Parts: sequence; C-alpha cells; structure tokens
Amino acid sequence: MRALVREGSDATPLSEQGVEIVRGDLVDPASLEPALDGVDALVTTAAGYVRRRKADSLAAVDDRGNRNLVDAARNAGLGRFVFTSILTCDKATDVPHFWQKKLIEDYLEASGVPFVALRPGAFIGVWDYWKRGLRKGRLMAMGSASVRWTYVHVDDVARYLAMAVDQPGADGRRIDVGMDRPVSTQDLAAVFTDILGRDITVRGLPWPLLNLLARPVGMFSERVSDMRAMIEYFHTGQYVADTSAQAEVFGDVPAVEDTLRRYAADAGLMATAR
Repeated sequence: MRALVREGSDATPLSEQGVEIVRGDLVDPASLEPALDGVDALVTTAAGYVRRRKADSLAAVDDRGNRNLVDAARNAGLGRFVFTSILTCDKATDVPHFWQKKLIEDYLEASGVPFVALRPGAFIGVWDYWKRGLRKGRLMAMGSASVRWTYVHVDDVARYLAMAVDQPGADGRRIDVGMDRPVSTQDLAAVFTDILGRDITVRGLPWPLLNLLARPVGMFSERVSDMRAMIEYFHTGQYVADTSAQAEVFGDVPAVEDTLRRYAADAGLMATAR
C-alpha cells in the first residue's frame, strides 16, 4: 500500500503501519507519476475547501488538483479510481464545493478511467461538534431542527472506500452512502436520549436569522459563503441518500441507532449514561 503525502505533513502514523510514503502534491502534476507507478487502483479523499493549508482552495485542489490526478491515473492505466464525492452533489448547483465534486465525477467519466464515486452524507465522528454539547445534555441545530438529511459514520465511509477498490458491480457507478434513513436534529436528540438514558434537548438559531447573519460575512469569506449555501441547500430536503446501491454493492446499510450508539461509545459518552 502506498500513500501520497504532501511535504511537511506528518506521515508517521501511516509509515508505522507499513504504508509506503511518496511525497507529492495534486497541484504538482510531475509529482503524481512516481506516486502511481505500479499502482493498480487509487482512493482519494483530498479536499482543498477545508483549507488545511493557506494555499489550499477549491480552485487549486478540488478542481485543478483532482483533474491532474485523473489525468495521471489515465496515463498510468489504472484499473480503478475511487473518488470521494458528496451526496446529491449533482443537485446542489449553488453550493460550490458540492458542485465541484459533480464536475470531477463527470471529468472522470469522460476520461475513460474506470471509476467509482462514493457520495457520503454528513460525517459522524469527525470534526466532533456533538460531544461537548451531548455531555451537557444538548444538541445544536444548524438552522431548522426538523429538516431531515442523511448522515454517515466516517468509519463506514472508510470501509466502503476500501471495498470499492475491487468490489464487483461498483465500476462506473455514483453510489449514495448513508444510514438507513435521514434524520433531523430532533430525531438525533430523541435517539441519543434513548442511548444515553437522559434527556437531550435541541438548541439553535432559526434558519432565517442564521442566514441573515451569515450572508454579509460571506461577502468577505469564500468559506462562509460556501457554508451558508450548503446549509440553505440542506433546508431544501434534497440532501437525502438513496441507499439501494449501497446495499447492493456493499451489503449493508447501518441503522441510525447502531451508528449513534457506536459514536457515543467511541466519544466516551456511554459512561455518563444513567
């Protein structure tokens, strides 16, 4: 197994697991050829819009960088390219980082490189914005607490990405990935109440007010503007997975209750339950 890692990034956890480290960068096409030499398949989760570095951006990494990687994969004759996309990105024309994923899916398809695009919902278990609130008996809603959308545990996404490398029936498909049903913040609070054995309440600003506050900030911040557009899109009710292909290709669709129980245990919240 080989990992492409940027200069300056700590690759120790990977190398300690026996992963071969190759230094390079998606925005440097010349660095991609040695990274793909002798490789049969690749999995990419690269995303510039989260801005782990100052120079990262949607245009640099998510657009040009991903196109560079697709071109390099075509030149190397890869057998499969597993791309981490975003749920219903083809419907979210006004959400820049969602729509960019759709454009790269299309570029992959046009390139002729055998590919699988996984489209996960909102991640559970990363950027842990729930744990602190749950310890205090509350969940924060991003706008409306009643609108349902799809979530998925990040560990399940990782497992499906690994399976997609050689899973029969996956080639050329764009596969929604989520739990067994979409849930609202109110639904989440109810399930956590059962799991933790204590009342979990919902707090948050109404979406019209949150939108009003975010709009002027977004005029000066591309990231805030993107985030506002994303939350506005969530409120359309379209951010919902069709998990039929997930069940067909990967064999299971995790239940909401099982996923949240796993999250609570991993977050050390079960010890606080009565």
